[in-house]
Amino acid sequence: MKSFSSSSFASDHAASLDLAFAAIQKDPQALFTNFQWFLYAGKDTIFFTAFSKAAFDKKKLKDLASQVVALAPQLTHGFAGARPGHPFTDAQLEAITSVEMVDEFDGYPDKWISKSADIFDHPDLPLFRFMAATRKGGADGEGRVSIIQVRAAHCVLEGSDSALLSRSQTAGHGIQSNKDNKVSFGARFKGVLKAGLGAAIHLFFAHLLSPKEKAWGFRTLALRRDRMRRLANRLGVRQRSLYFAAVTHALHSDKDRRLNEEVVTAAYTMLDTNRTAADDDFFRVRALMAKLPYKEDFVDYVRGVDRVLSEIENKDITSFQLSVLALFAMHRRIHRFFPFLYGERFWRFSGRTDNVLTLVPPHHTMGPVTDWMIEPIYCGAYHASSNISTFCPGREFMTLNFSMEQRHVERVDRIEALIARVEAMDFPQLGRQAPADADA
Repeated sequence: MKSFSSSSFASDHAASLDLAFAAIQKDPQALFTNFQWFLYAGKDTIFFTAFSKAAFDKKKLKDLASQVVALAPQLTHGFAGARPGHPFTDAQLEAITSVEMVDEFDGYPDKWISKSADIFDHPDLPLFRFMAATRKGGADGEGRVSIIQVRAAHCVLEGSDSALLSRSQTAGHGIQSNKDNKVSFGARFKGVLKAGLGAAIHLFFAHLLSPKEKAWGFRTLALRRDRMRRLANRLGVRQRSLYFAAVTHALHSDKDRRLNEEVVTAAYTMLDTNRTAADDDFFRVRALMAKLPYKEDFVDYVRGVDRVLSEIENKDITSFQLSVLALFAMHRRIHRFFPFLYGERFWRFSGRTDNVLTLVPPHHTMGPVTDWMIEPIYCGAYHASSNISTFCPGREFMTLNFSMEQRHVERVDRIEALIARVEAMDFPQLGRQAPADADA
């Protein structure tokens, strides 16, 4: 994963907003890219939460929301009555913020995390919510006075936005594709053909094989980064490979916990500054697919994971992304004429992927937006029927944030036990240091 930036490629974005104003009145999601539309239609959501050393009341929470909106103007998009780029009214801020008083922080943040389906219940409200819980007795033994949670539709925020906001930096998107870096007509045409066939197959199998709704759960886990760095160096792998391997081995080690006996099938995301004309105009993230050869011995497994990730990223990483974006575009066209095809059965069908692994950019707090914040910092995502593991690096902690079937959530405790067991092992080393992680 490479460095990330809030910058965008040259465009007349401001002018395009003026021209699209009439369309927004008819369709609040008119400005959404196909990727944004797909996440909106699927009611995908994200969360960000952290404890605070300062007390939050309603006024302070509304002030914080206003600060964030000023840095992330995309939050003013996508709902009925939206005025893109304009500050929210006090009535709107009142509606999307809430404060409660609690005796203790036992069970937080896990007890707060949810699917956040309520965000979509009010089409005339912004697509995010700010929540605060303040301890009645003031600071606890760890200096925590309040806990803050931001919940949002994934179509308006991604992990790199969260990282930029943690630094009090602008997270505006502009146009993220690079129109000067052309993709060949043949590649685009091939992508469209694949999308047409892929959409038909996707719809057919979604309605034929869509599973029943499963018990769902949410968990978080905080690991010290220095501990994991030392272990990665001993193993001779990148830290990212160690995190991915620890989670997938702990959760999917039994045959009935993975779709294929031989491999753990994972989708994972990365950022890349080598943008093309075919990239999404909003999202910075790229999606990749990996088949991780399963080994019962964890040392063999993590080194295999490291090799697989290297092989994937040394190839052309644009082709899969192009196919995915073309598929989203095709679904949007079909939905326009046949919206009844996109009911709950469609969104419950997640294909053949054991886990979605997302490593977001480092969250290093600084500036007025986050001067109240205490590590660890937790952030994650929800998508119907997708087992998602989100890795959020701070200065001292890496948090692991899980949204997945309850049967997998029940095994989260195995992760730290696995790490401790490997730390105690006397395993042969590769005689080299792990390569540096630009993403961690």
